[in-house]
Amino acid sequence: MKKISMGESGVIDLQKLYNEKHAFGFFAHQLTYPEKLSFHPSVLEESFDSSHPAYEDVETYWGRMHELSMDDIQEMYTYTFDFQKDSTLFMTFVKYEDAKERGQMLAKLKVLYEMFGLNMPDSELSDFLPLMCEFIYAAEWVGDPRAEQSFSMLLAVMEDGTYNLMKALEKYNSPYFHLIKGIRETFKSCIRQEEPAND
Repeated sequence: MKKISMGESGVIDLQKLYNEKHAFGFFAHQLTYPEKLSFHPSVLEESFDSSHPAYEDVETYWGRMHELSMDDIQEMYTYTFDFQKDSTLFMTFVKYEDAKERGQMLAKLKVLYEMFGLNMPDSELSDFLPLMCEFIYAAEWVGDPRAEQSFSMLLAVMEDGTYNLMKALEKYNSPYFHLIKGIRETFKSCIRQEEPAND
């Protein structure tokens, strides 16, 4: 598993990530099967202000989605995420497909969720991006000594998977490209750059 490549010497800032809970709630909601309520104006207003690092990308996504009918959005969602192998919402699939390593990573993620109080339904796979965003939104980790290692692993999986997903969505000229870019900008803002040691 490669390190979060947005800052090879970066370390996750758990407080900053905690401050982004609303953003991750928004991302989880937008990445589940679309319903009319998903696009109510208050949904965006309550999650971001104009100073947020993902604001521009999320606004572009929001604007493009509002040009479409609900039927078109639902059709696009199914076509994009359910029928295209390279734009799956399962974050370890592109890298591992169905190799043994994928099973091990899914098991590690499931243990991580349960460690922080989320009991996963058996029918769901632990690398499903909306579920991962929902977990960040719902979990309580402040002051937990296991959090840094656990969330570093979680974000590394998400960063890896969303990179491949973003590239695929760009190819399809999908509005979801901007949403995924927004998620990645949010990750990036939660990475604390380590000062290089002076000789």
